[in-house]
Amino acid sequence: MSSTHVTTETGKHVHHHAHHFQSAEHEFETSKEGMWVFMVTEVLMVGALFVGYLIFRSLYPEAFHEAHKLLNVKLGALNTVVLIVSSLTMVLGVGAAQRGDNKRCIRMLMATVGLGFCFLIVKYFEYSHKIHEGILPGGNFSHEGLTAATSHVPLFFSFYFMMTGVHAFHVIVGMCLITWIIKRTKSGEITPAFYTPVELVGFYWHFVDLVWIYLFPLLYLLG
Repeated sequence: MSSTHVTTETGKHVHHHAHHFQSAEHEFETSKEGMWVFMVTEVLMVGALFVGYLIFRSLYPEAFHEAHKLLNVKLGALNTVVLIVSSLTMVLGVGAAQRGDNKRCIRMLMATVGLGFCFLIVKYFEYSHKIHEGILPGGNFSHEGLTAATSHVPLFFSFYFMMTGVHAFHVIVGMCLITWIIKRTKSGEITPAFYTPVELVGFYWHFVDLVWIYLFPLLYLLG
């Protein structure tokens, strides 16, 4: 395993690559390749939900069109802006880590976590409203007031809650990972010679943001 230790001369953390890597650069490149493999597995999981949604949308277009009218486009758009800005702060955090500016790195990562909280808060209010209105998946759907009688509307919300719920879970995981990076940065483990964890967590966060960029128009706009 790779490790860091504090030198007695400078008091700074020095990263040592694991014995099975030829160099720190080799360790970094291998870690990135491993992260891309993990991302592929994530794409396969999320992709299955997207494919299922598109299949049923083609089978019941009227129901899905009516159902999407019950979504709050303004809140969806707000969350889109929040995540786009969070990607920017994540990029700035990674850049600061690469330059050795740990204070700025910590500020940007904390801003990213804060924006993640904003996203979840908006999603909480959105979910709460739907639960109150009886806009629920499957047989729990009890909302009245649609302009057309569409028996497959609850199917749309089964996909909606599953897809947005899985995405929200990934946001929470990303926030936990960024908090872990902040802790390591504060301890001095992240340096211009070793910023691999920051960059890899950045990859993950950008992936989560990208998934939402597809979810928003697919669920809120296209119907």
